[in-house]
Amino acid sequence: MKVVIVEDEQLAADALAAIVKRLRPQTEILSKIGSVEEAVQWFNLHQAPDLVFCDIHLSDGSSFEIFRQVAISCPVIFTTAYNQYALEAFKVNSIDYILKPIKAEDVAHALKKYESQQRPLPQDLSQLQHLLQSQQLKQAKSRFLVKLGQAIKTIPVEEVSYFWAEEGVVFLVTKQNKRFIINYTLDQLEEQLDRAIFFRANRQLILHIDAVQEVRPYFKGRLSVLLHPATEKDIIISSSKAPDFKDWLNM
Repeated sequence: MKVVIVEDEQLAADALAAIVKRLRPQTEILSKIGSVEEAVQWFNLHQAPDLVFCDIHLSDGSSFEIFRQVAISCPVIFTTAYNQYALEAFKVNSIDYILKPIKAEDVAHALKKYESQQRPLPQDLSQLQHLLQSQQLKQAKSRFLVKLGQAIKTIPVEEVSYFWAEEGVVFLVTKQNKRFIINYTLDQLEEQLDRAIFFRANRQLILHIDAVQEVRPYFKGRLSVLLHPATEKDIIISSSKAPDFKDWLNM
């Protein structure tokens, strides 16, 4: 099987390639492509692969622009942090739609669908919405247990302003600016939180939509975010994450 990966974050592309090679050792990764422009050029110059893994947000725009500029007949598996693009994705040869963070079992399931080509795609909006919601909601946490002195307290996610990691410790910070240590990593939290209301801003921070007070342009396509409660350090969204962050705010 010959595969092309369209993903603008090199670490993510390498991680996906490693998962695919581990699941299907005979796979040949033909190319890892990071932009719309580069993808259009590659597909114009090369024979179509057997399968394409394609992130939706690329460094220079939406990957759907690729399909508007060049005819791609091979199956496509889309990857993204959000599900609002699913309907459009299924219009362009998509056989599956994987929500980030990408897990090996999700890739394995998508590859089986590719190989069997027997499972029909959802044909109506209600089916597709149910599929996506069930995939997301089965992981979403609704509350957290924290220690308060010798007692244990439950904090609903609605009271969470953000999660902050510092020196290996993760803090839950409430809207009342109370801090509690929790026994989760940010990676674990990212998998369990509702992506419609929580966003992984950087390696130290996952924030709630209600915590965002103001967003300002920053240098080189980055964004500066003011939160409530305020943080001691400036919150900067990288240029690669900025499009996803804006889309998240506009969901």
